[in-house]
Amino acid sequence: MLTAKQHELLLFIQRKLEETGISPSFEEMKEALDLKSKSGVHRLISALEERGFIRRLPNRARALEVLRQPENVTAKKPANDTVVPFAPPRARPEPANDVVEIPLHGRIAAGVPIEALESDRTLPVPAALLGPGDHYALEVSGDSMVEAGILDGDYALVKRTDTARDGEIVVALVRDEEATLKYLRRENGMVRLDPANAQYDPQIYPPEDVRVQGKLAGLLRRYH
Repeated sequence: MLTAKQHELLLFIQRKLEETGISPSFEEMKEALDLKSKSGVHRLISALEERGFIRRLPNRARALEVLRQPENVTAKKPANDTVVPFAPPRARPEPANDVVEIPLHGRIAAGVPIEALESDRTLPVPAALLGPGDHYALEVSGDSMVEAGILDGDYALVKRTDTARDGEIVVALVRDEEATLKYLRRENGMVRLDPANAQYDPQIYPPEDVRVQGKLAGLLRRYH
């Protein structure tokens, strides 16, 4: 048995999928259900997922899919106790996959570990910019990578990984304190993090001081 809010959300998601082929955003769901925050939407989504009514599609735009209807096909709206039938299933287009939403963390800057940047924000990204795997986005701070075409305010699209080859641009966490976006190179038993700006010097550390937290997969830039 679903709660009234769970049922209302399931109806709303199904209707949006039938109309557009794309499930609603968390902001749209929050407004449709008159919730105060997106955390309430997250709880309802998790409850529906645990009960097997929906599933999340990894690396898909607004990644929700309705799997089944409730056995009890009616539910009450909390406002006036009006019984609302569950809409009969209809053929609908597959969710669009030309755009995906990935977690958007804060500005990558010295002295801030990646874990401290995490938030519940997301960034819509053309799927063509991403390959397989789990990705997140970071807003770039500073000019240390300008000669690689990475400017202050750009969004670095990062594939989560703890390994990388020499010459790849990575998100590196230094001494579990400082997160930085640099070229990764290894020489003489040390790890060298190279900027792409002649005004900055390479940073050289013992291997145990550096942890790779992802490697650059793409870049987004917004013009104002």
